Amino acid sequence: MKKISLLLALCILEYTNAQIDPVKYPTYTNIEDAVKSGTTVYSMSFRGKGLFNVPSGIEKMNSLFFLNIMGNNLEKMDSEIFLLKELEILNANENSIKFIPDEIGSLTKLKTLSMNLNGLTSVNPNIAKLQSLKVIHLDANNLNIFPEALTKISTLEEINLQDNQISFISEDINRIKNLKYLNLAANQINDLGNLEFPSDLKYLELQQNAISKLPKSILKLENIEFLNISQNQIKEVSPEIKGLKGVVSMNLAHNELKELPVEISKLKNLKTLILTGNPMEKSTIERLKKLLPGTQIYF
Repeated sequence: MKKISLLLALCILEYTNAQIDPVKYPTYTNIEDAVKSGTTVYSMSFRGKGLFNVPSGIEKMNSLFFLNIMGNNLEKMDSEIFLLKELEILNANENSIKFIPDEIGSLTKLKTLSMNLNGLTSVNPNIAKLQSLKVIHLDANNLNIFPEALTKISTLEEINLQDNQISFISEDINRIKNLKYLNLAANQINDLGNLEFPSDLKYLELQQNAISKLPKSILKLENIEFLNISQNQIKEVSPEIKGLKGVVSMNLAHNELKELPVEISKLKNLKTLILTGNPMEKSTIERLKKLLPGTQIYF
């Protein structure tokens, strides 16, 4: 799973770079060249340089909005980082950072924070001060609960917490009103109870957990388009599944399903349904094909 998360981290970096105009905002890879440029420096990358600390002098680059320190040997976030008040994108993936200091709250313009593949065991409550934050990636760390501070950032649109040890999700998660994408795959979740998710959620990934029952709250998410709950322990699905009116793709592979309710025929937008690895009889398969003639079903 760590390799999968690493690939995801690399994709995130590539996506982030795609948002930066290389002509208008050239990315410098050392302080000396940045200083010699004689221009305002907006973007710097020290990716994969074997650093144990951020380069001296970076605090003078007070117009930086993008900083990439991915793939180094950092064990902490140096104080110089928190002097960069214009920072909007911070990529600290693939280091050995074990905690987020209180000063994180000073980066009030931060929109994207990526700290995949580090050693975080918790998330500093001061992260709740980042009221401009839209995207946070904390995949492949050592978190065991859903970070409570995230529920206090209503601007968040995307949360990635894949490949941690999370077993508890805050009941306040529905306070993140703008949340569109939530990835909790490959954790230790076994009971979602009656957890309420944000109503505008479009992507929900819960694969590779130990979930035995889907709460009705998930089945009422009318705006969900992509739902992945494969590789769990689900034995049945409620007729309330008809509430997933907007779902386009649903992955129920490798569970313990023998049947699906007839109400699944109400999902008129469903294009792809994955059911491989479930103990379904041939008669059930034929029945589902008739119920969903416009859906590509994989058994």
